[in-house]
Amino acid sequence: MSAVLTGVAAAPAPPVTAELRPFKLPWRVGDDPRYLRDREWITTNGLGGYAGGTIAGGVARKFHGLFIPSLPAPYGRTMMIPFLEDQVWAGERFVTLGEIEFQEGRFEGHAVECFRDFRLEGQIPIWGFEVDGRRIERRIAMPQGQNTVCVSYTLSDGEPLTLRLRPYVTFRGHSELGRPKGPPKLVICGDRFEVHLGEETPPLRLQARPDEARFVVEGYRREDVFLRIEHERGYDHLDSWNSLGYFELELSPDAPIGFVASTEPWEALHLAPELIFDAERRRCERLIALAAEPLRTGPAAQLVIAADQFLVFPGTRLEEAVLAHAEGTEPRTVIAGYPWFTDWGRDTMISLEGLTLVTGRAREARWILRTFAHYMKDGLIPNNFPEGQRTAVYHTVDATLWYFHALDRFYETTHDRDLLAMLFPMLSSVVDYHLAGTHFGIHVDPADGLISAGAEGYQLTWMDAKVDGWVVTPRRGKPVEIQALWYNALSLMAHWAEILGQPGAEFARLAEKAQRSFNGRFWIQGKNYLFDVIDGPDGNDPSFRPNQIFSLSLRFPVLDPQHWRAVVDVVGERLLTPYGLRTLERAHPDYKKMYMGYLRDRDAAYHQGTVWPWLIGPFVDAWRRVHTGEPSHSLLQGLLNHLGDAGIGTISEIFDAEQPYLPRGCVAQAWSVAETLRVLATIEKV
Repeated sequence: MSAVLTGVAAAPAPPVTAELRPFKLPWRVGDDPRYLRDREWITTNGLGGYAGGTIAGGVARKFHGLFIPSLPAPYGRTMMIPFLEDQVWAGERFVTLGEIEFQEGRFEGHAVECFRDFRLEGQIPIWGFEVDGRRIERRIAMPQGQNTVCVSYTLSDGEPLTLRLRPYVTFRGHSELGRPKGPPKLVICGDRFEVHLGEETPPLRLQARPDEARFVVEGYRREDVFLRIEHERGYDHLDSWNSLGYFELELSPDAPIGFVASTEPWEALHLAPELIFDAERRRCERLIALAAEPLRTGPAAQLVIAADQFLVFPGTRLEEAVLAHAEGTEPRTVIAGYPWFTDWGRDTMISLEGLTLVTGRAREARWILRTFAHYMKDGLIPNNFPEGQRTAVYHTVDATLWYFHALDRFYETTHDRDLLAMLFPMLSSVVDYHLAGTHFGIHVDPADGLISAGAEGYQLTWMDAKVDGWVVTPRRGKPVEIQALWYNALSLMAHWAEILGQPGAEFARLAEKAQRSFNGRFWIQGKNYLFDVIDGPDGNDPSFRPNQIFSLSLRFPVLDPQHWRAVVDVVGERLLTPYGLRTLERAHPDYKKMYMGYLRDRDAAYHQGTVWPWLIGPFVDAWRRVHTGEPSHSLLQGLLNHLGDAGIGTISEIFDAEQPYLPRGCVAQAWSVAETLRVLATIEKV
């Protein structure tokens, strides 16, 4: 089922226009081919589906593929076309424009020798190749709101070439390797080709343009495709692909070739690929024009496009659409990171301002807030929605408190009193649940008015690594940022009560008690910083972490102003890098300087030194509070330079804690992009 995404298209025309400038990857013939194999591209469809791979045209992850749609539960994101083998006839041989790795360092294909350049135009990745003295360009796009992918090939000049396109097909969860469900079956009706991959799975529809394309039925199987990054991460790393045949067409300068793969009905696939590419370019131009003025040019404009990839219709949970449409609204959520994260409550609320409000998409922010309000349960919003499932999990202490922050940023941007009034009773009940106590030991300690949380085997804060039952950073007790968020939420409730003419004195009283206790208990005399956790199983934890920065970065700072500069200075001295903040100081015995190796090694480093880019946002907020009027743009320069380093045109999830600060984790992370954009939007307001 497809969704009609109206968030941008239905918005009033912006008063400005924007030119979509390509984002070019620096490359020269003769450069090390590892440069192309270590960088990745991704394009998305607004439903959570995506396509992605290496710039060299290969696959290095189990998540890499040409067509990974997001299908209704119980499937979720599903690998359907892991690879499209595109070959052109040159002289007396077929030249393959992509490449496949069969064992470490052994590649099949001619991608590197033919490759000339790569650029992004909005979300459209474009490769330039030279074959037999002729230039060929390949483009890929996914139409918004459809589980469809389009690939086009153009020849700039010269004699026509024969192009052969062989799609490999499978049906597996995008995070799973192993045999697909049953052998593929091909059904041909005229120029329509359907691949059936299982009795209950949606058919995969294939089409080549122009219509006179010849399809050759020729079964072929690739065994032991080597997935380099999965091998490095200690996972299963061999895949097998099936192909039922190939399309063969003539590529000439005046006749571009298109390939379409889709799970949509045939009636939705009549548009020529070039029209889809034009529509995608216009859509991206509108996105840039909607954004705040500082975001319409340069790297910031590219990040506006990157932000769009995370805003999705929850295509797996179709019942959300029924509920939302009944209320006259649209469901929306945020994919936390590509390729493997789903939608997470915490990431969504932290990212809301940067992804939607500074990009001129406040209506979608409203939809996101409404969507998560539907899932409020016992005073908590979901931690996340597991892949392909309709039900949420709630083991988080901070996601709900970040909801208050997100609503505050929304209200300050839109002055939408109706939504505030609608949500106020629900948020009041959140306070009540925390006072009375809710799941996972989350409750307000009546002795000091601070929130305590902890349950055996659960990781409830954003530092949530867990492997084989080992909770790496349990942080049970009273974490510092949770108190900052709690005080901010109570202060906001008192503020909103005044706006709405509701009683607010009790919220103010609770806030005052929490603030008094916080400043009396968290400040470490003589060290000029804050405990990370107090009242834990082993007492107070003085580990030096970035979480203390939230004590003065939020709208209502819980920390006494007399300590602001000391905290900012010491965090900047011990944790600041060009790519964000380290999660633990170097002097700590648990500090890990690199995030690499197998899963247990990586999770041991995830919040034990590893740099998180999203933390640059709250750090800049705090820094500006104590450095009034001083420019802060230099704090973002490393992240802007990073746009060509890993996921092209976007920002990675994490970085190593020491030089050269290699990017790690997801190649595209929502809050990394969102917080960078948010700060860039106010760069002239320092």
